[in-house]
Amino acid sequence: MNSSILLPASLFADYGGWVTDSQFFDLIGSTYLLAHGLGVAVADAKTTFTAPADGEYNVYVRTRNWTQYWSEAPTPGIFEIFVDGQSVGVFGNESSEWHWQRGAKITLTEGNHTVVVKDLTGFDGRFDAILLTKSNRAPKDDLATYLSLRKRLLALPQAPERAGSYDFVVVGGGVAGMCAAIAAARTGSRVALIQDRKVLGGNNSSEIRVGLGGRLNIGLYPSLGYLLNEFAPVTKGNARTADIYEDEKKLAAVLAEKRITLFMGYRVTDVAKKGDRITSVVATDVVNHSRIRIFGRLFADCTGDANLGVMAGAEWSMGREAKSRYGEESAPETADTMTMGASLQWYCLEDSVARPFPDIDWGLKLDEQSVQVVRRGQWYWEVGMRDDQIADAERIRDYGMYVAYSNWAYLKNRYSKREDYACSYLGWVSHVAGKRESRRIIGEFVLREQDLKNNVIYPDGSASTSWYIDQHYPDPENSLRFPGQEYLSCGHLDPMGFYPIPYRCFYSKDVVNMFMAGRDISVSHIALGTVRVMRTTAMMGEVVGMAATICRRRRCLPRDVYYTHLETLKQMMRRGVGRTDVPYTQVYTLIDTTAARSEEC
Repeated sequence: MNSSILLPASLFADYGGWVTDSQFFDLIGSTYLLAHGLGVAVADAKTTFTAPADGEYNVYVRTRNWTQYWSEAPTPGIFEIFVDGQSVGVFGNESSEWHWQRGAKITLTEGNHTVVVKDLTGFDGRFDAILLTKSNRAPKDDLATYLSLRKRLLALPQAPERAGSYDFVVVGGGVAGMCAAIAAARTGSRVALIQDRKVLGGNNSSEIRVGLGGRLNIGLYPSLGYLLNEFAPVTKGNARTADIYEDEKKLAAVLAEKRITLFMGYRVTDVAKKGDRITSVVATDVVNHSRIRIFGRLFADCTGDANLGVMAGAEWSMGREAKSRYGEESAPETADTMTMGASLQWYCLEDSVARPFPDIDWGLKLDEQSVQVVRRGQWYWEVGMRDDQIADAERIRDYGMYVAYSNWAYLKNRYSKREDYACSYLGWVSHVAGKRESRRIIGEFVLREQDLKNNVIYPDGSASTSWYIDQHYPDPENSLRFPGQEYLSCGHLDPMGFYPIPYRCFYSKDVVNMFMAGRDISVSHIALGTVRVMRTTAMMGEVVGMAATICRRRRCLPRDVYYTHLETLKQMMRRGVGRTDVPYTQVYTLIDTTAARSEEC
């Protein structure tokens, strides 16, 4: 495509009111702009470009119709594009898949020009890139073609830039990854921490807003957990205002560690191996698409989705295992793909005057019996339990927003007691999915239901769980009303005491220099129900960070810590790495014994 101009959305000079969305980087190859205005059109996104020559240019926009999966009504996710003040079309209203939507042909002179992208509704229109080309043929819609086109038109370097060599490379900046990085740094290791978002904390960040669950400082090693206490929020709660989650405290905790190099806004997109060991990773900047290569001796997959492990060829599982796999009494007879879902939380605020909300015709069909009469969408607003949490991730997120808007529109416009909501307005709807479960990497040991229920203590028991075995399933009534499209869940709890997770769950059996910490550790689907809460995953990270330092000092592999240096790890776990001279604040949401569905969790 000679004389073509590519304008990636993430490189716009002014985002206006649009937000960047990088959570589906692996699926669509980039970060896009999202008009997340909660029903109010957002401010224009703007940029400039230089036309290399006079002529007529065809305009193509990479976008999709996000509501077409569930509604035949015209989508609200539309926007209009202007070049030098001239409209080239309305976009976002064709295919439900990412594609190049054609706009009008425009005449340009050689030199500088302006582009304005005007959101028309505030209901999550999105675009990934704009292409201006003299070719009359649109690019193919497949990802490989797009990546090749972008690399050529942006003149991206062929090889990634070297970004250093480290003792320990941690991929994923949730609380598990943060604790792994800090623990390793405090015990003498040089650490790279790679986070694919611009904020740390994962589900406990202001983007997703899940409160911390579980208990710290318990079990065989009560010193584990003081580390998380240093940077964890002092206030409990799901779906609260952004300040509750104290993002700045988390960032400060990492920046204070001189042995940590933080790579924020980088997605690991490739892995290099020698035999059964990772030697380096390539990370792509989610905004400008530049690439860096980071070398390491040891690595940790703290991504939640097991992204690093899968790229490195580690064995993994997803969904529910059959009863015959591990002999678990609560497992189904036949394996299936059911997982716990993702939550898209939301809340409303109050004004002193009436606040309208569109009476949408593209949403879920609700009535007086099916509408949820609430002012906050809590953890049990859960979607995607029957879908693929990796391949279908964007559609799962979109359905979470779809049902939130649908329910709110009914309460505001059709509910028999809508006067109670007259002055209420949507204060926040998350556009980042809070996942509970996806892929789990198989380690040297797989923790099972019977280990937990029979309290089988293994010699390498480490950080202790405190949550009951908490499995989420589609709410039966919601399933009857919306079969296959549930958006509410219920929790099923099996009581148990504190249980020390075997260290062997924290490293891959196949990729010999890779640890795991977080919800992607080596457990069965049922066992995940107790290990997955964030205070527990943070302590996993603390253990993994200490084990990484043992590997550095002894020049050994993660498995050798179990077979040869377990007593050294135990000594370190008895001490922990957290400070005890700071206020202890982690005294809320210690354990769930009811699975109560309350707005005030």
